[in-house]
Amino acid sequence: MSQYSFASTVVAFLTPCLSALTAAAYGAQGIDSDTGLIEAAGWLDVKTTCTECHSAQMIVQNSGSRSVWKSRIVWMQETQGLGPLSDLQEESILSYLTENYGQKEATRRPAIPKNLMPTNPLGSAD
Repeated sequence: MSQYSFASTVVAFLTPCLSALTAAAYGAQGIDSDTGLIEAAGWLDVKTTCTECHSAQMIVQNSGSRSVWKSRIVWMQETQGLGPLSDLQEESILSYLTENYGQKEATRRPAIPKNLMPTNPLGSAD
């Protein structure tokens, strides 16, 4: 089996697993099996508009406030070839992104407490 076909097999296996975990994390809302996007008001606008140029994983892996998502849309329009959006489309997309992929409180795990860290064999790092 080539490395490419092995990787494809792993991705094909893991995608439904990750979708199931995401669905569990977001409660009763469904997850689109094609994109991994949360199925909620506005998701079809995001799916048809945003995934025209990039993977939905770019959305799923990110977060932001309404102004952050708006700035990303403006950046894509100014530099990446995203066309103009109607007021209704933009409102739908921004509301969906803000509600479902809003700003996270923390993006990194907390530091491991010093008493749980292994002894540094090279000496103290203090």
